[in-house]
Amino acid sequence: MTTTRAAPRSAARPAPVRSSYRFELVKMLSQWRIRLLIVACWVAPAVFVAIVSQQSSLPADTVFGRLMHGTGWAGSLVVLGFATTWALPLLTALVAGDIFAVEDRLGTWRHLLVAVRSPRRIFVAKTLASVTVILLLVTGLAASGIAGGLVAVGNRPLVGLDGHLLSPGNAAGTVVLAWVCAVAPTLAFAAVGLLGSVALGRSPMGLLLPALLAFALQLTEFLPLPVAVRLALPSHAFLAWRGLFTSPAQAGPLLVGLAVSLLWAVVATALAYRLFLRRDFTDLAYEGSGRRVLGAALLPLVAVVALTAGVLVGATPHTGSGIEQRKLQDSLATSFAHLYRLQTAQLHRPDVTEAELGATASCDKGGSPVLDEGPGNDWRCVVSWHLPGATAVGSAIYQLDVTADGRYVADGDGPKEVNGYFQVRTPDGDAPNPLWQFDGNVDLLHSAEKD
Repeated sequence: MTTTRAAPRSAARPAPVRSSYRFELVKMLSQWRIRLLIVACWVAPAVFVAIVSQQSSLPADTVFGRLMHGTGWAGSLVVLGFATTWALPLLTALVAGDIFAVEDRLGTWRHLLVAVRSPRRIFVAKTLASVTVILLLVTGLAASGIAGGLVAVGNRPLVGLDGHLLSPGNAAGTVVLAWVCAVAPTLAFAAVGLLGSVALGRSPMGLLLPALLAFALQLTEFLPLPVAVRLALPSHAFLAWRGLFTSPAQAGPLLVGLAVSLLWAVVATALAYRLFLRRDFTDLAYEGSGRRVLGAALLPLVAVVALTAGVLVGATPHTGSGIEQRKLQDSLATSFAHLYRLQTAQLHRPDVTEAELGATASCDKGGSPVLDEGPGNDWRCVVSWHLPGATAVGSAIYQLDVTADGRYVADGDGPKEVNGYFQVRTPDGDAPNPLWQFDGNVDLLHSAEKD
């Protein structure tokens, strides 16, 4: 009698990443909270921009806010400013900050592990699914804001942060590029959300971690930090996109901000991956560990900031705030010369070039006892220029409010016919005076040339 041996049973293979990713994505999109966020991001900015653009009172305290009557591209940049301050960190908290914690709340880890058979592939699939949803939300904010502005106001030229005029085509490309640059810091906050979701389990603190980080970093923006420390924070790229709207573009702070954000995204994701693979999934009552978050999450990220700041200290000669008298004077004079030409066109006067004007600025901060550097609302500047064929030298006074991130608001203080009134009387009727109030941006890494 012959006997037959049973064929050895092959080990069960893990589910493919593609299938796991598709499953996680469908699971996320089936949640009413995610669906509501998608609808809000694709509809609310367009409605907001369309309504505000038709109001007599504009958000002048926001970059490009006072330009919403003049061009549809300004509305999208106002949305971008709001999104980088509040919306994007909150969106990453609601999406990435809950992607792992939801399994703890529902108690479904055992079922997921049995189905996928690979913690590594579970982590990859969940990470890719959360990033996909976040990119969908960012795309919605950008597209909706642009559409609302173009429909409500129109495809018109945009005045940059140094007064130069961007054609509709250039404005479109620069606005889209600004939104693309906001993706890098968004991914950094998303990675922090993944880290909190893994480390803190079902605890709500994991969900709030990106929002709390954003709030803490916003508070530091008001402090007179050295340039190296400011640029080492992952939130700086949320502000550095403003440098795209000068000519030439202020590329240094933007590139540094993008590199720092991507470094944070990689480090935080790696920390989350390490914690996830070490987790004991047999503990059904897992609540996270504060000590684990401190030792394996927060301290490494603080070390990243310290290391990045150290590298920047060695790479840049700046040790102060980066806001210097000479840089502020050059920026103000450049903006004034560009905007003076816009006013000249409004009044149908003979055109002059910036070189013919030869605009210069002299700025003082808080009087003689105060050092002329750093942020503050006590900067007083006098701009001088000379028209071809004229013997007299023109002058105009500005009060400047300079923030620690390099943005400033120049408020005209006379003479009235130049910059002392918000409108100018043109042959076609009253029109907004481009020299009355305008925004500017100082390159924190640029070294001003000495006389």
